[in-house]
Amino acid sequence: MKLIAQVKLLPTPEQADALRHTLEQANAACRFVSDTAWETKTYRQYDLHHKCYQAVREQFGLSAQVAVRAIAKVADAYKLDRKTKRTFKTTGSIAYDDRILSWRLQDQTVSIWTVNGRLRIPFVCGERQLELLQTRQGESDLGLIKGMFFLSATCEVDEPKPVDVEGALGVDLGVTNLAVDSDGEVHKASQINNVRHRHRRLRAKLQAKGTRSARRKLKRLSGKEHRFAKDTNHCISKKLVAKAKDTNRAIALEDLGGIRERVTVRREQRATLHSWAFYQLRTFVTYKAKRVGVPVFLVDPRNTSRTCPACGHVDKANRPSQSKFSCVVCGFAGLADHIAAVNIGRRAAVNPPIVARDEAKANSLELRQSAVTSQPL
Repeated sequence: MKLIAQVKLLPTPEQADALRHTLEQANAACRFVSDTAWETKTYRQYDLHHKCYQAVREQFGLSAQVAVRAIAKVADAYKLDRKTKRTFKTTGSIAYDDRILSWRLQDQTVSIWTVNGRLRIPFVCGERQLELLQTRQGESDLGLIKGMFFLSATCEVDEPKPVDVEGALGVDLGVTNLAVDSDGEVHKASQINNVRHRHRRLRAKLQAKGTRSARRKLKRLSGKEHRFAKDTNHCISKKLVAKAKDTNRAIALEDLGGIRERVTVRREQRATLHSWAFYQLRTFVTYKAKRVGVPVFLVDPRNTSRTCPACGHVDKANRPSQSKFSCVVCGFAGLADHIAAVNIGRRAAVNPPIVARDEAKANSLELRQSAVTSQPL
């Protein structure tokens, strides 16, 4: 499987200027190539290369390989659709391959091409990133984020064979509770919702103010809420995968694709629904589980919180409130999200009994044959 290792570059002021100028020239070249592609309706990389390569080399002072990468960036941008002209930010990220970027992990430096020539720049990262960089393959992206330069390297990690599991750990995802597993452990959303509400009110006040200092404050706040939510999802997914691995179980999640279009909520709840990062949490659980060989199953979420796990009765009246479940037939009651997680875990097709299934087929065939032979002629 492919993972991204991000490292922070520590350039000198002169090196930082060279890196910034390189980004500006490369993205100016991308805009030039995009203009050519849009005007001539030429979008394939091969055709764009023949149309723009010489002009890019002469006008923007890029090396051969950087020019090739700039043309490839434009061609990739038009692969999504060709109905809109693609534009590129002045300091957008650019891709480097092994011809124009080399890594020296022993002293944590990189040799990188710039418009001012090759530069040797140190970098810093965590132990996990250093471990991932041992398996680095392919391209690395140079990006400028809030005045700091980062390299994002693609690493190829061996994916272990899925282990044989016994049962599944069902996980119910929600807005009030971010995740509740079938063991009854609850990961509440109160903290992250409080952060979102506070930032939403603060952004509204600052935008209404409209002063220069208010805009500076908005710029400092940008991304803070997103990073907090991302860290929360990382922590939850790590706990879920560790529990499933320790108890030799798979993980069963709801397939919530398109839920924002299907669900209708009141006006005051729209912001909460659309800021719900359930897909990100699912992605984190999936890739962390793959790294340790834990299977992940996506199940149909329909009626998971309305089905009684004791008697199987399905009824909307089984949910008298958002948090409570109470079966109208057998009286079984409990936390609604926990009940849903139990039902999700049961819906996962984990290790179906192949032998028993074959025996059932054989028995069914014998019954059908005996029914045929017993009919009167």
